[in-house]
Amino acid sequence: MEDLNQTLLQRRQKATEMAALGVNLYINDFKPLHSLRQALPQTAYDDPNSLLPTGMFTVAGRIIAMRDFGKAAFLQLQDESGRGQIYIKKQEVGEERFEIFKKLDIGDIIGCSGPLFRTQKGEPTIQVHAFTPITKSLRPLPEKFHGLTDVEIRYRQRYVDLIVNPEVRDTFRKRVQIIRLIREFLEERNYLEVETPMMHPIAGGATAKPFLTHHNALDMDLYLRVAPELYLKRLLVGGFERVFEINRNFRNEGLSTRHNPEFTMLEFYQAYATYLDLMDLTEEMIASICQKINNTLIIQFEELPVDLTPPWKRYTMDEALHEVGGINPDILADPEKVMALAKEKGVELEKKAGPGKAKMELFDLLVEEKLINPTFITGYPTEVSPLARCNEADPTITDRFELFITGREIANAFSELNDPIDQKRRLEKQVAERGGDEEIFPEVDYDFVRALEYGMPPAAGEGIGIDRLTMLLTDASSIRDVILFPHLRPESK
Repeated sequence: MEDLNQTLLQRRQKATEMAALGVNLYINDFKPLHSLRQALPQTAYDDPNSLLPTGMFTVAGRIIAMRDFGKAAFLQLQDESGRGQIYIKKQEVGEERFEIFKKLDIGDIIGCSGPLFRTQKGEPTIQVHAFTPITKSLRPLPEKFHGLTDVEIRYRQRYVDLIVNPEVRDTFRKRVQIIRLIREFLEERNYLEVETPMMHPIAGGATAKPFLTHHNALDMDLYLRVAPELYLKRLLVGGFERVFEINRNFRNEGLSTRHNPEFTMLEFYQAYATYLDLMDLTEEMIASICQKINNTLIIQFEELPVDLTPPWKRYTMDEALHEVGGINPDILADPEKVMALAKEKGVELEKKAGPGKAKMELFDLLVEEKLINPTFITGYPTEVSPLARCNEADPTITDRFELFITGREIANAFSELNDPIDQKRRLEKQVAERGGDEEIFPEVDYDFVRALEYGMPPAAGEGIGIDRLTMLLTDASSIRDVILFPHLRPESK
């Protein structure tokens, strides 16, 4: 800390000296005419014998490295397009300007102009004829400017992380590209992008603890949404037959490598479709995005090979519990034996929980983490799927699937329940079972039931976690690696 304080004092002293020389430390009228990649194209690096572009180039960037030879210096600049080398010589810029240059630090942002040449090692370089200090950096970059490895500092000071770790910038560029490709994929199939409320009078659409706020003018409590589901289905009632939304959800729950209280979801709904249609669509969408992002369907995730080549494996819940979890089918067919096995495995079930909930807990315990390659799980118990349509052949299960890749849930979808009487009964049952948990704020959304009473066409809907999908396609082990500013505990003083 003492060294840092000394460095800060030295940088402030340099800033004072530069200001005394008439230098504006924070100008706003410098206009770079070229990016570093335009001035120093990749072809110039690939072939050391190639001819360099001619003419004058005007660039701007942050100084990330410097080799000072007294009366000359080589600097590495960085802008959004990449990095490039410049060469400043006292004889070229003049003694007065060179005196100002000597007060620059790594981290400062400068602009410069000049032609290109090759060094003795063949490296393409800008010969600086003129330069302008643009922004003075009062804090040093970390670890001698070769990278930032302390993960808490990386997440807390993302602005520094982005400066010194090019691969981090690449991850977030890929995230933007993934979202753009999702939009294109759905719009090509006539889906309409919509926006629904972020603040809800009732915390509905998912079983999760919401964030509570208060609207003063209306004098009413509101909840940051845990899911947009019930509003999107209202749009199906209103006549929009294919809708999607990419936006934030908020859940007042724990932090982990897979969970952030504020996260991005894609939800989409299609009238006159079933969960089977959405399985096919999901497989096609994720595989096509992976191919465009990574130029392959076989990727690495935490050193594990993952093959996204369709078709993907499909199991019912009972099949997965038997074939992957090793549970005897006779046990799965007997509700009492399922409950007993869950207790034997150390599962703590709520008093009103039944065999459907027990199967879900056993699945989480024995199966989920083993599903590395893409696997659809269907046949979810009705007990744990209050918004899904019951299977007509077996009403104890629903027409629902979840997609798992690398042991993580990536998507959840089902054929929608559009019977208002059944929906009301299930929502009231769900609220009754959660009634003892004051933190969940249980309440039935009767306006949603009223909307269904006007008639919602048969439909299927799905949610895909954008953060987890980005983790998969960029080989990021923590959700914080794909969220620009993840939530953290308060910084210790």
